[in-house]
Amino acid sequence: MSKLFSSKYFANLSLFDPVEGITIKEPYGKENGYWVGAPYVFYDEILGKFFLYYRIRKPKPIRGGEVRIAQSVDGEKFEDILVIKKEQLNSESIERASFLRCMDGIYRMYISYVDPQTRKWRIDMMEADHPKNFDVSTRKKVFVAEDLDIEGIKDPYVFLVGRKYYMLVSYAEPLKNPSEETKRKLHESGDVYTTGLTTHPTGLATSLDAKNWKWEGKILDVSKNGWDKYQARINSVIYVPPVFFGFYDGSSSEKENYEERCGLCMSYDLKSFESITPNEPVLESPYNTHSVRYVDFLEKEDEIWY
Repeated sequence: MSKLFSSKYFANLSLFDPVEGITIKEPYGKENGYWVGAPYVFYDEILGKFFLYYRIRKPKPIRGGEVRIAQSVDGEKFEDILVIKKEQLNSESIERASFLRCMDGIYRMYISYVDPQTRKWRIDMMEADHPKNFDVSTRKKVFVAEDLDIEGIKDPYVFLVGRKYYMLVSYAEPLKNPSEETKRKLHESGDVYTTGLTTHPTGLATSLDAKNWKWEGKILDVSKNGWDKYQARINSVIYVPPVFFGFYDGSSSEKENYEERCGLCMSYDLKSFESITPNEPVLESPYNTHSVRYVDFLEKEDEIWY
């Protein structure tokens, strides 16, 4: 938890120490490939509860086999209320999702997973009257790669500004005139992000009803030669007037695909973000691969809870 403070700096944002904090959930194992993460968290004022989406991962070939929604009265101790397994989607893996109470009172969840037909990442939507009631059998398509002429789309981060919804996504850029062999290699593993064949910037989609989404295109590109030249995935946005700060996951090659580190970017209009950490990550763990990724936050009174 990081306290806000005032100073002569405009739009000042206090960060956090990755070593400090309270463990919310533990992975099933300690070896490489065991994770619990990819969180999306918000506080529901009507229900008076905190809600948390998170993913449980095991090493290949299981990958992202299970995701859960949990609720809490204090933002620290969470009780699981929904479990979704990849078998329910007939998918090889599930990644990050977002869900929130929309302006019409309906909860909508946007989930990314590997399409069983194309083996490309896609995003679907579910609706429910309570977060515990999301049903994958009712899901509807939001974005598939073919509709956008890209090679995959995942990790939606959804929020509301005024009366307009914003969805930030990670996507795999298309290749120019790829050979048939390259096309095969892109998706033969079911994860284009691990191939090293294309880069992965952040894209934006917008909506006025949280159901029909307009693709706006790229808003944060990978760097040309930096530590984030392979992937630059915005995973959360915090507004410190007049600036929108974005935490993003960066990597220099496919070898760091599972172990990204955290960069910081900024925007005044949400249409274009500029990295303000071009030379090195803004946050790193002191352990092992130094990975810090999928940061999310809550603003509570005079504090930011990361």
